[in-house]
Amino acid sequence: MLKHFLSLEWKSFFRSASFKTNLGIKILMVFGALYFMAVFLGLGISAFYIIKEGGWGDPLEVVNQFLIYYFVGDLYFRYMLQKMPITNIKPLLYLPIKKNQVVGYSMGKTVVSFFNWSHAFFFLPFSIVLLIEGYAPLGVIGWLLGTMALIYCNNFINVLVNNKDQIFYALLAMVTILGVCQYFGLFNITQFTAPIFNTLYKLPWTAFLPWAILIVLAIWSFTYFRRNMFLDAGLAGKKSVAKTEDYTWLNRFGNLGTFLKNDIKLIKRNKRSRTSVIMSFFFIFYGLLFFTGSVEAYDSPIWKIFAGIFISGGFLFSFGQFVPSWDSSYYPLMMSQNIQYKEYLSSKWYLMVIATIISTVLASFYIFFGWDAYLAVLVGAIYNIGVNSYLVLWGGAYIKTPIDLASNKKAFGDKQAFNSKTLLLTLPKLILPLGIYALGHYLINPTAGYIFVAMAGVLGFTFKNKAFVMIEHIYKKEKYKTLAAYKEKA
Repeated sequence: MLKHFLSLEWKSFFRSASFKTNLGIKILMVFGALYFMAVFLGLGISAFYIIKEGGWGDPLEVVNQFLIYYFVGDLYFRYMLQKMPITNIKPLLYLPIKKNQVVGYSMGKTVVSFFNWSHAFFFLPFSIVLLIEGYAPLGVIGWLLGTMALIYCNNFINVLVNNKDQIFYALLAMVTILGVCQYFGLFNITQFTAPIFNTLYKLPWTAFLPWAILIVLAIWSFTYFRRNMFLDAGLAGKKSVAKTEDYTWLNRFGNLGTFLKNDIKLIKRNKRSRTSVIMSFFFIFYGLLFFTGSVEAYDSPIWKIFAGIFISGGFLFSFGQFVPSWDSSYYPLMMSQNIQYKEYLSSKWYLMVIATIISTVLASFYIFFGWDAYLAVLVGAIYNIGVNSYLVLWGGAYIKTPIDLASNKKAFGDKQAFNSKTLLLTLPKLILPLGIYALGHYLINPTAGYIFVAMAGVLGFTFKNKAFVMIEHIYKKEKYKTLAAYKEKA
């Protein structure tokens, strides 16, 4: 039966309508996986000596101190990126195959996921270094087995809470608050968690406890999917009581207000769009890598503009790049109505502008790192509104990817979002403002660099109407290709 399932996977890949694109993305994913494996391997070998030479204390205890944040970070990336078995189960429900076999195979795919075994490239070399440096073999083995069991526990926790946003984000918010409290010396959660991980080394037999928890979580996950493995039960679409939201204050804007209403409702009611909003919020903190001096490679003044664009443009990039894919489920119906493309695109533009302004206001805490830092954010916001907002809408015409609004799958992007045209449009979005700033910075002074970038944004805003005429023409030209793509199942 395993051979049969693998055969189906093989045929699904090669018979896909986007086989060539899939193959290219798979190759890129392989190189990406090799890169992260090399990074983990390097950290696993060097972490011990870096900690020891830095005089931070016993390397094993230092690693154990921060393992709680490592595991929470792992769970976060799993929640956002790891593919869940639900979509794999649905096509198999029509076939004469036992449910236990289907669920077992689907759960097994998550077990052998890169998100699980890749961590061994850090923990295994680090354990070998511990043995070389004279640590107790039984203690090291117990610590290694215990930590790897906890990694796999994250796998099944993610399976169980993947559709429970409230639980996940409440936990993430709590851990974030604890991390901030530790940074400012208010409360140190690691004082309570580090002894737990230290116990795995001091008392190797305690490694059985994480494995016992892992077995319980695995059985629980298997039972959950086995019990809800019906198209009309747990795997069916979630139904909720309809609520009326009129937003009558938008009526004054006519058809534009109608589109804005739909966009606001779309963001509030759907998991995927809410995730984009949450992602854009975390973009605000991206500048901490650039303005705090924590990463030496980012000390160049040019990188400040790069950070400013991302800080203010989180929503613009995470939401805007998928216009009109957000409306893919009813896009054919929209195109059959008497709808002006300009009004439709304007509603998306205004939404991105409002979100950019809000992000800029929320990012005002960067003033504590100097007015120069917040000036980069302000200038980046002006460029985003005056230039990048048009480029994002322009690129959306070529991204013909239907979006499942009820799922976080591919929340960071999609294979069809990358093609030659969208990649070319990335250059003026990210590289052009760096060049404009460098021109003013090195030829005149840093202030001139900021003025040049801001003027580019103001100039773009001045030609807003002409830009929309051009973008509208492109959307009309790509209309029927987009409609055909939304009907196709990859």
